Amino acid sequence: MMRNDAVVRAFSRGERARAGRLWTDGVSLYSYDLMIAQNTPAGIVVGNFTSGGGGFYSVTTSRHVGLARRVADTVMLPEIFKRALRDRNELPF
Repeated sequence: MMRNDAVVRAFSRGERARAGRLWTDGVSLYSYDLMIAQNTPAGIVVGNFTSGGGGFYSVTTSRHVGLARRVADTVMLPEIFKRALRDRNELPF
C-alpha cells in the first residue's frame, strides 16, 4: 500500500495515486472528498484546511494538508481557495 507522502509526491509530479483517504488524479489532491490542493500553471496551490488556517475539517485532513504544504508554491486561506474554485472552476493563476 502506498504511503501518504508518496501520494503527495506523485501529485507534485502530476501522477495519479491513492493511499486510503488521500488521493490524487494528478491535477487535484483530495482528503476524503475535499479538494485540498491543485496543480496550476503557476505551481501547486494548497488550501489551508487546518485549525490554524481557519478551515478545520478533521485531524486527518489537517495531516494531509501538512504533507501538501511541503510541496506547495502557494498556501491560501480556505475561503479564498474554495471561492476561486467555485467562481472560475479553477484557481486564478
